[in-house]
Amino acid sequence: MENRKRRSGSGISGFTLVELMVVIVIIGLLAALVVPKFVARTDDAKVAAAKAQIHSLKQALEMFKLKTGSYPSTSEGLEALVNNEYENFLEQDVIPLDPWNNPYVYASPGSEGHDFEIISYGEDGAPGGTDFAADIVSYNLQGTRN
Repeated sequence: MENRKRRSGSGISGFTLVELMVVIVIIGLLAALVVPKFVARTDDAKVAAAKAQIHSLKQALEMFKLKTGSYPSTSEGLEALVNNEYENFLEQDVIPLDPWNNPYVYASPGSEGHDFEIISYGEDGAPGGTDFAADIVSYNLQGTRN
């Protein structure tokens, strides 16, 4: 009895190793379920951001054409929107990179009979691809990922 009284009176309390392991396992299971959902949302946000940037670049190209009479050539590229003799057609002084830190690809005339096209190659930075690596093209911003 005396030994028992001494232990409880010492004021030392804490968790056992088994209790700590159970808590760690529960946290691990929760993380395994929740983290992939957040990662997918991040990828969705990057696709939406690329579409918004391409839309802004399209509007700037339309303003460029109204002012100059034509779209920039492929060799002039999107840089013509900020480096020209008229004005800066963007709100910033540089052409933004896509959300995956790759430059947008510009061509004028574009494919399939379009006056121009702006492309983000998506997550992989290479032509083609599926899901988040699919190309995002200026003439099909409403389209879905492959």
